[in-house]
Amino acid sequence: MNDPFPPSVWERRFERIVEIVPYLTLATSLVISLASPEQPPGGVLRTLALTALALAWILGSRTLLPAAVRGRRVAVTAHFLGVLATAALLAFHDPIFIIYCTSGFFLAAHLAPSKWTFAAVAATSFVLYGSTLDWSQATIQLVAFYLAIIVVQTVAIGGGSIAGIKIEDRQRAYRKAVSDLQTALEENADLHAQLLAQAHEAGILDERQRMAREIHDTLAQGLTGIITQLRAAQRVEDAETHVALALDLARESLTEARRSVAALQPHQLDDAHLPEAMTTLARNWARSTGVDLHVEVTGDRIPLSPAIEVTLFRVAQEALTNVAKHAGATRAGLTLSYAGAVVLLDIRDDGTGIRDSGGRGFGLSSMRQRLRGVGGSLEIESTPGEGTAVSATVPALQGTPR
Repeated sequence: MNDPFPPSVWERRFERIVEIVPYLTLATSLVISLASPEQPPGGVLRTLALTALALAWILGSRTLLPAAVRGRRVAVTAHFLGVLATAALLAFHDPIFIIYCTSGFFLAAHLAPSKWTFAAVAATSFVLYGSTLDWSQATIQLVAFYLAIIVVQTVAIGGGSIAGIKIEDRQRAYRKAVSDLQTALEENADLHAQLLAQAHEAGILDERQRMAREIHDTLAQGLTGIITQLRAAQRVEDAETHVALALDLARESLTEARRSVAALQPHQLDDAHLPEAMTTLARNWARSTGVDLHVEVTGDRIPLSPAIEVTLFRVAQEALTNVAKHAGATRAGLTLSYAGAVVLLDIRDDGTGIRDSGGRGFGLSSMRQRLRGVGGSLEIESTPGEGTAVSATVPALQGTPR
């Protein structure tokens, strides 16, 4: 798996420098040592032999190792200790090889960030200064001076190495956080697009359901009434009354169809409040069905919001249609009750009742959907042969007085 945050340019350059520093410092020290005119007997051979040993150690413990082994802590530690040991031998042989000793400071970076970084820097400092100090003439003050330098150097170099790694780690964390944030923003953008699409689809579905309810509550009911009147006209000789009622229902249904397309409220609510519209609805329904319908309004009347009034009107309209179509009732009652925080609508009949009290028909489902849309609820109580009671409850949300 590729590293999403590879080493920076600075890190890669520093790694290359650390790899070649031992070779450069060793070669520089060797050239200067061989160029020195003052060489003791056999000094050149010892210099070449120790240099060859140091070179072989660098190659064998680092360069020639596989990359997977080279990065292990054991391999890094062994490589550092070998370089430091060969540097100490060369420096005690010829002080000019303290140049090669300085490579220990660079190799200490391989041990960072840990306490061993400070130990590696301190060990390198001891070898560096210990090889240049004339211990036969050393004084306490001189040793203390060198120790102070070693401490300061250890803290400065070791701390700087660790601080650099910590800063780089923090930058990696920042880059990862930025990358995660960008990914989250992209995911949120995709999610937002999905939600918009779902909301659009839900809006289309809601509009289809609304139009279905409007058609069911207006055209379907009006056509049902027209068919009822025309059938009645077929059974009697004087059919003018039934034909007139059918024409009135046809005109009213046409008006409702036009208003439904324009998403307007029922025309009965155009110039009247809900109680008056209910009374008109009940009167027309009783005249067209021949069922005795008693209407009652209780409580302190308040102007309700248009959505509440339309919902209650449509629920009453649907419930009365169900009574006319299915109940076979001779009497019915409609009660509109203003009860403080809620408004109640009760419609009762003495018909045959409902066998399926769950009410899964389109009309009952339409009523429930309408009521849920305004925060209301619907309850149905029915006993076969003893009639049905439909109760709707909605919050009494007030509207602007007309």
